[in-house]
Amino acid sequence: MRIYTRTGDGGETSLFNGDRVHKDDARIEAYGTLDELNAVVGGLVDHEILQSQSTTLRNIQDHLFRIGGVFADPEGPRPGALTVGDDEIKGLESWIDALEADLAPLRNFVLPGGHPALTQCHMARTVCRRAERRAVALDRLVSQPSVALRYLNRLSDAFFTLGRWVAHATGTEEVKWPIEASNPSS
Repeated sequence: MRIYTRTGDGGETSLFNGDRVHKDDARIEAYGTLDELNAVVGGLVDHEILQSQSTTLRNIQDHLFRIGGVFADPEGPRPGALTVGDDEIKGLESWIDALEADLAPLRNFVLPGGHPALTQCHMARTVCRRAERRAVALDRLVSQPSVALRYLNRLSDAFFTLGRWVAHATGTEEVKWPIEASNPSS
């Protein structure tokens, strides 16, 4: 089987049910951004410091594919379709709580950077926020399962917290914003 089909050369693609839409369709934007986020999450797994989190991160990749499948189907989740539910959201909340256990309370915004894995966590957070915006835009056009929107909202919080955990685990000082909060002598 060849990877190229030439069917998208005119700027259209097929949805799950075979309908053809433009590649900038809200549905394509939503699940395409989830695909991008999935690749960023895969990059997180590649960092040695995050190996202890790899099972959770791989599960998140699975969840992103499940949500993408729902977004790709104009008929909505079909009976037996793989999707996410409240248990997956509770799982994210438990993960956030576990990551926060050893962290100092957050009193400022923090600037991304300082360690490659930390930067990758912030990339995941920001791409997740964009995926959430795309999902909301799709939902405004065609109702989507609210659990998917809630999952993405919680997931961006999880990536932020994971970044803070990486900073703590690597001894990387988080640069607080505004900068004066980090360095009072500036």
